[in-house]
Amino acid sequence: MAPRILMVRHGQTQWSLSGRHTGRTDIPLTEEGRRTARLLGQRFAAAPWDGLPGVEVRTSPLLRAAETAELAGFGPRAKEWDALTEWDYGDYEGLTPAQLQELRPGFFIWRDGVPGGEPLAAVAARADEVVAWARGGAHDVLVFAHGHFLRVLGARWLGLPPSFAAALRLDPASLSILGWAYGEPALERWNDTGHMG
Repeated sequence: MAPRILMVRHGQTQWSLSGRHTGRTDIPLTEEGRRTARLLGQRFAAAPWDGLPGVEVRTSPLLRAAETAELAGFGPRAKEWDALTEWDYGDYEGLTPAQLQELRPGFFIWRDGVPGGEPLAAVAARADEVVAWARGGAHDVLVFAHGHFLRVLGARWLGLPPSFAAALRLDPASLSILGWAYGEPALERWNDTGHMG
């Protein structure tokens, strides 16, 4: 079977709870974020995952992703990789969508970008690097990263423009799988939060 990417968005933070754009600001998980990361770990430890033996694990170096990997039981196996870091929102770091609408009525991040931050094309280039790494291996991989970056990764896995990520919602501590159908890239699972009971 061709290798797949298992993706985990980090658990809840105070900023994700309030809807603030959290790019490079390094903040920890909330208690709820820690709880759901542990629940995800319990899910991975049980059948059919059985702890994902042999899977290569990478994490964003930012605390909220690395902490999610640790609490899910993959800390010792996870290698930090800068390519998995969240979009740098530049001047819009820490702002909510409502604040951005006041600042720029009609603003749409996937179309308008972020002044002083990272161009969407650069985020897509990092996602392409992750896709190439995963497809070049012999086994599934597991990555712990961030909402907007993982949405772009999903779009690029499918060969679609990065702006397609606007249609791919991701909740904190969710599990998604980029896989295959009939030999073509496919979304095998998306935004699965079934472990959160």
